[in-house]
Amino acid sequence: MTPGRRAGGARDDILAGRTSLGIELGSTRIKACLIGSDPSQVLATGSSAWENRLEQGLWTYGLDDVWAGVQEAYAGLVADAHDRHGVRPTSFGAIGISAMMHGYLAFDAAGGLLVPFRTWRNTSTSAAAAELTDLLGVNIPLRWSIAHLHQAVLDEEAHVPRIASVNTLAGYVHSRLTGRRVLGVGDASGMFPIDSATREYDEDMLAAYDARAAGRLHSPLRALLPEVLPAGADAGALTSAGALLLDPTGSLIPGIPFCPPEGDAGTGMVATNSVAPRSGNVSAGTSIFAMVVLERPLAGAHHELDLVTTPAGDAVAMVHCNNGASELAAWAGLFARFAAAAGAPIGDDTAFEALFREALTGEADAGGLLAYNHLAGEPIAGLTEGRPLFVRTPDSAFTLANFMRAQLYGVFGTLALGMQTLAAEGVQLDRMFAHGGMFRTAGVAQRFLAGALGAPVAVGEAASEGGAWGIAVLASYLAHGDGLSLGEYLDQRVFAAAVQEVVDPDPADVAGFSAYLDRYRAGLAIEAAAVSSL
Repeated sequence: MTPGRRAGGARDDILAGRTSLGIELGSTRIKACLIGSDPSQVLATGSSAWENRLEQGLWTYGLDDVWAGVQEAYAGLVADAHDRHGVRPTSFGAIGISAMMHGYLAFDAAGGLLVPFRTWRNTSTSAAAAELTDLLGVNIPLRWSIAHLHQAVLDEEAHVPRIASVNTLAGYVHSRLTGRRVLGVGDASGMFPIDSATREYDEDMLAAYDARAAGRLHSPLRALLPEVLPAGADAGALTSAGALLLDPTGSLIPGIPFCPPEGDAGTGMVATNSVAPRSGNVSAGTSIFAMVVLERPLAGAHHELDLVTTPAGDAVAMVHCNNGASELAAWAGLFARFAAAAGAPIGDDTAFEALFREALTGEADAGGLLAYNHLAGEPIAGLTEGRPLFVRTPDSAFTLANFMRAQLYGVFGTLALGMQTLAAEGVQLDRMFAHGGMFRTAGVAQRFLAGALGAPVAVGEAASEGGAWGIAVLASYLAHGDGLSLGEYLDQRVFAAAVQEVVDPDPADVAGFSAYLDRYRAGLAIEAAAVSSL
């Protein structure tokens, strides 16, 4: 994706309303992104920073902060469009809203918020999640909306009898702008399990939950949840009140169509063209997770896997790990400080480049060294807390190259444990798209990830606007899909000219990482001992 486009074409698109607006509410930033008749190119952007707060033991955002941030991001985009193209947009071809998934927004019959927004970060739902996993026969993670709702039921919270609806953050914003309580199927799949055959909430599971919660909720669960819509469906239009809420200056014209609101996982799949079966993406940052689009349902429930869907409703297995590249960055910082102390200061990028290149010369199994990147707890590894560790035996080959390879392997260690669960289910991958800062050094982390997964890994020009661009593309798909499937639209209209570097797994790396992972799994007992002792 390339920012900007020839000035005349962009200006004409904006004046004619041949544009699509995407707004995504992330955990630390709200971003707005405008694209034109060529959906691969960004015409303007805007953003607003915000942070969650810990109030009465729960992580939350205020709804006033939601609207202040959305308005600031939108105003920034309008100003950016004027600066770049000499025109301020007053209408768009389509609009889309996305946001962080899961969590709990509960409303009464008048639309009033019953309790402060409980975000996905809250882990106070363990009793509910365990009960629901047993009841429904699928893994229900702590962060899912149904886990939050059922925990409130179990705790007999005072607001429960007055619940008339529950929603996600994207669904809430969409409803205020359009008056429609609908949700894209991908975001809905993080509220309650979806039947991929019908692309609706699973009817048998709804019935099972209603029987379990009988007499404790005002309505059947289906009545409380938003209507589910697939990508490309009509999800309403901007109302007059919604236009003023988004743009208090009054310049924005109502009546603009909306695509279904989606979650950040779905917009990430769109932004990396990973919506087709046997494809997926790995995102590495503070945390690391993989999304794999499935060809068929899994045979069993697995605590390592969340089952969600693409924005089109196809089943996706997610392996989510709390710990990503932060420990790797700490070691790079240590070596950079050593260089400065030795009188040869280097920048962070130089340090990463040198250390990553050194890792390429290490032994395929990292010479018997082990690195654990667990700064926080890691459910897949059975850890409630984290203790970063570096471990070696007396006969290991302790070299800088092996040390750095072990650190890079360590970023993928817990992820690989979860991916092995998918492999045991017979899930096959044709390609994974990797994105995140650790992949900027060409041919290193990408190569090691290919070896860890045993599948080709692609790295390309990742959109800096990420999910905001992804939801703008989904809005464009609503306006210009022309009967194409979402996957066809992405292939033919969005990514046709995209440049990607694909690395196939090296057999030596595959064997070496497998040996490393065997030691890594055995060494988790050391990590558990550190948690209990330190």
